[in-house]
Amino acid sequence: MRLGQDSGDLAGEGGKRRTRRHDGDDGADSAGASTSPGTSAGASAGQAAQTVPAGENRRVREAGRASRNRPRFAKPLTAASLIGWTGLSVILPGAAHLRSGRRRTGYILLGVFGVLLATGLVSAVILADPENAGFVTRDGTLLAGAILAGVGAVAWFLLVLSSYISLRPHRLSGKGQIVSGVAVGVLCVAVTSPFALAASTVLTVKDAANSIFQSASEDPAATPIRHGDPWGGRERVNFLLVGGDGAGNRDGIRTDSMTVASVHVATGNAVLFSLPRNLQHVRFPPTSPLGRQFPGGFMRELPNGGLLNEVWQYAEEHPEIVPGKEGQRGPRALMEAIGYTLNLKIDYYALVNMFGFAHLVDAIGGLRIRVERDVPWGGLYGTAGTIKAGYRTLSGEEALWYGRSRVGSDDFSRMSRQRCVIGAFAQQATPSVVLANFIKIANVAKKMAKTDIPRELLEHLATLGLRVKDARITSLQFVPPEFYSGSPDWQKIRAATARALRQSVQPRRAQAAGVTASPGASGATPTPSPTRTARALPRQTPTPNNGSAKSLGELCGF
Repeated sequence: MRLGQDSGDLAGEGGKRRTRRHDGDDGADSAGASTSPGTSAGASAGQAAQTVPAGENRRVREAGRASRNRPRFAKPLTAASLIGWTGLSVILPGAAHLRSGRRRTGYILLGVFGVLLATGLVSAVILADPENAGFVTRDGTLLAGAILAGVGAVAWFLLVLSSYISLRPHRLSGKGQIVSGVAVGVLCVAVTSPFALAASTVLTVKDAANSIFQSASEDPAATPIRHGDPWGGRERVNFLLVGGDGAGNRDGIRTDSMTVASVHVATGNAVLFSLPRNLQHVRFPPTSPLGRQFPGGFMRELPNGGLLNEVWQYAEEHPEIVPGKEGQRGPRALMEAIGYTLNLKIDYYALVNMFGFAHLVDAIGGLRIRVERDVPWGGLYGTAGTIKAGYRTLSGEEALWYGRSRVGSDDFSRMSRQRCVIGAFAQQATPSVVLANFIKIANVAKKMAKTDIPRELLEHLATLGLRVKDARITSLQFVPPEFYSGSPDWQKIRAATARALRQSVQPRRAQAAGVTASPGASGATPTPSPTRTARALPRQTPTPNNGSAKSLGELCGF
């Protein structure tokens, strides 16, 4: 009797108590089979083995293992819950594995995700420091970013697939398997898309940077860049910003907008010097090719010629006078002329086609500008439209014409508007806006921009640019009545330039108290600049040397 009960218990344990009724039936059958008093223990065991086939034993063992792996109180998964747990694993890797009972794998995935998340947060904090922001513009960093994005796409694809398989979708009905399979396939595409977009954006940045900025190794005359001291110990770095009018119906480039941005390296404070396009008979350094060609000023023999915006094209068209490669003669000649005029060394230049600038404005969603009065634009008489006075958000085309229109105004009014357009763009092209629209901006800049800034300097330029955005920007333009462009007073222009540079690094209270009222050094007696009152032309009004720089906020109403 005892042996029969043992055999019944053995069969019952193999089934893991599928139901109480079955357990009772097994026990009764076993007891009935062992009622014969002469039955031996071996016969009873053999009879028990015959009652459970070998295939049934295998199924029983598999069912037992599955029941041990399944959470004790878990309900059977439906198609919707399987999709939900798989989706949860995208943002919390390992969740689906824990749900399916694969705890070790689930905890490993959670741990790896935690390490990656912590690493990302630490990296974001480090890169948030403006002094480290330039690191992301390095060629190696961009390439590594693209590779990591590709690895991330593959890893998350495999994560979704593994999470789905761990939940055993084969237990669902045929319809449930089809629905869940399609849903998880869409989820795989959705998960890899952000990584693909990130890799594409990074590669676009890399390609644009390498297209616009040439490596210093390609120019034998370029000064090597030392990362410990990228600006060569200079207190200020001077950039010539040129707006080129390279329309399809014109040959060459006319430099209609010329602005020097002098940036104080330590503070980021910047002064913008705007020079009129019709500034006549500019001088060149005496030792330069054009200085020897025009010792009395650029085309001094032409009373109505020799304009500043003709220097670039003249140098390009006369290689016998200005040596050098095509495309480099014009920028170098203009940098020499403007640098000699302001008594500054122009370090680098950047040219943007004016029509390309319109696309840049569109790429960041337009510019919000205070329009002081109605500005007609288009055609000879402003027949295309009118930009109404007030605070307006201008499209790229409107911003371009706002800075270029001569209808009802002159070159000097146009210069003032151009200055406000440049300032508005610098203020509103924040890092978040640039990143959100970077592919558009990069594609436009790659086609429309030209510069001699070395590629190796880009990371330091990015750091300096972020410093400028949080610093003070002032502006000085050399226009009547303070400065007459037909017969310029070069000493007066230089004195005003020096005074504006000193004021830009002094506290505002010192400026308000008149500490920098004199054009000389602190404590020095100002030296009056010579004026030609007896030979003044009819339109020329001799003015005292009191031109000073003003902030763009005051001038443009930012």
